[in-house]
Amino acid sequence: MQVSLIITILGPDKPGLVTALSETINKFGASWTESRMAHLAGKFAGLLQISLPTENLEPLTQAINALETDTFKIHIEQANSDVNKPEKILKLELLGQDRPGIIHDITQQLAKLEVNIEELESHIREASMSGEILFCAELTLGLPANISTNEVQDILEEMSDQFMIDINFNA
Repeated sequence: MQVSLIITILGPDKPGLVTALSETINKFGASWTESRMAHLAGKFAGLLQISLPTENLEPLTQAINALETDTFKIHIEQANSDVNKPEKILKLELLGQDRPGIIHDITQQLAKLEVNIEELESHIREASMSGEILFCAELTLGLPANISTNEVQDILEEMSDQFMIDINFNA
C-alpha cells in the first residue's frame, strides 16, 4: 500500500538543498510526484508531494527530519486522499497597478463566490512605457458547480482598480 506526504521546507538558499532532499526520498523508494520551489529574498521555499510504500513511512520521516537545522525548517504531513476535486477549473491572468492589499481584495472577492484558489503565483514588475509598478498574478481556481466563469470575471471587474483580465477555461 502507498501513502502520500506533503513536505514544506524553508531556509537560507544554498546549492545542494534539493539534492539532499531528493537523495533521502529516493533512498526509501519514494516517488517525487509534484512540487513548487522558489528562491524568495535569499530564502529557499519548497512544497512537495511524495508517495511511498507505507512500510517506509516512519524511516523516511525520520531521515527527512534529520535534515532540519536551526535555520532550515521542514514540516511533514500525510496527504488527504479523500479531497473533493472541483468540477470546473479556471485559469486567470491578472495585471494591474500595484498597491497594498491587492491580494486581500482579490481573494475576498473570490471567497464571496466560494471559489477555491488551487494555485497562485504573483510578482511585481515595472511597466515598459510608464515605469509604474504593475502587479501580475496567475491563478488556478476551482469553481463550485453553480458558479460560471462570467460570474468570476464580473466580481473581479467590480473592484475599483480595473484589471486587464485574460480568462482561459480548462476543464
